Amino acid sequence: MPRRLIYLIVFIEGFSSLGAEIVALRRLLPHIGSAITVTAPTIALFLLALALGYAAGGRVRSAFLDVVRRNFLLAALLAGCGLSAVTVDILFASAPTAFAYLLLVGGILCPIAWLLGQTVPILTNLMHTELTGEASGQALFWSTLGSFLGALGLSLLVMQWLGVSAAVLLVAAVLLAALPVLAERRLRAALLAVAALLPIIGINLPATQVSDTAYAEYRVEPLSRPGDNDARAFWVNKSLASLTDASTPPRTTRYIAHLRSILLDELEFRGRDILVLGAGGFTLAQDEPRNRYTYVDIDPAIRSIAEEQFLRQPAAGEFIVDDGRRYVATTERRFDAVVVDVYSSHTAIPGHLVTREFWSATRRVLNADGVLLANLILDGKLESAYARNLLATVEAVYGRCAIDVLHKGKPIANVVLSCFASSQPSGARIYIDEKNRVDLDRSSH
Repeated sequence: MPRRLIYLIVFIEGFSSLGAEIVALRRLLPHIGSAITVTAPTIALFLLALALGYAAGGRVRSAFLDVVRRNFLLAALLAGCGLSAVTVDILFASAPTAFAYLLLVGGILCPIAWLLGQTVPILTNLMHTELTGEASGQALFWSTLGSFLGALGLSLLVMQWLGVSAAVLLVAAVLLAALPVLAERRLRAALLAVAALLPIIGINLPATQVSDTAYAEYRVEPLSRPGDNDARAFWVNKSLASLTDASTPPRTTRYIAHLRSILLDELEFRGRDILVLGAGGFTLAQDEPRNRYTYVDIDPAIRSIAEEQFLRQPAAGEFIVDDGRRYVATTERRFDAVVVDVYSSHTAIPGHLVTREFWSATRRVLNADGVLLANLILDGKLESAYARNLLATVEAVYGRCAIDVLHKGKPIANVVLSCFASSQPSGARIYIDEKNRVDLDRSSH
């Protein structure tokens, strides 16, 4: 086999194997988020399967091209069908989350890595004119180059402009395109590749109501509630993010209505500058001309999707594409309120947006009399370690905050924090019968 074709095959292997990993991580995002506890085990298991594939490939003694061709075909079917949105949604809908994760990673992603990992050691056997080190070095170079371009191309180009399903199709199609190169009967192999590609295309045809980007899955659905007028729900990563209808003013989610009530009724904001981290459906500023809103979201596509499918009108306010933490850490602008409403899945805030450093950065952009409003999804009783620690982290920066639990009877609730830039964190004393300073404290209040 000519060396240039060997390099082409190992390039395809690298492109597709890392591409499958990127797609799998993106498919996991709507279901279990992107925390380090998700990404680290996924990457580790993928690398373990790849290493086992290297070892298995090194034991192959004959029929080298036949083995690689079979592996590419199986990997294409696993990637094209197993990483489709339909398959992943069925897994997480029909099994407990941890088990569904193991099925996706252990039953689909890892076999892909194992099959494709065999490619380099197998094809190195065909490079008879090279020294062993040179042969393996060149093969690994082209494989790693493919991984590099697969990671960047799929995440920054294909997913951004065409969606995740297009990335799945590309991974499968590239693997299937290699089949004729690996076969003596090329026409037969080409027909087999086409036959395998057809069901992959069918299962990956995007649903008309779903818009996929590199960052999130968006869906708009009609909603029927008593008193609603042409109501619509805006789902982000399978979590209900916003509601609206054709009423005046529009009816929206309870937590958005609560935030608006704090800003407009309780604080009586008029002509103020309000920063919103996490755009959602842009409903906080909807039909609200009394203040100036600036939305910051990492996904450049969210505004056009919300305007065309959800709001059906231009979104009010300025829109800035940026990571929320980077923006509050670097901007020179100052605001009268910062609203934090950032989620990668139903209950998961990205890890870098819960730390003391992040909350300090939000305080940095507030005017002296400004207010922080944060929508947190926690257990309704605030008893979990996550709830206690997150609230303690915010109050370590802002001091005592007002806490409104909006769904006290539910296991998971919207919890709205109201924290003021004029407050300072401080220690507290406990009143006891022996040393009770309540009257002194009250008189100095």
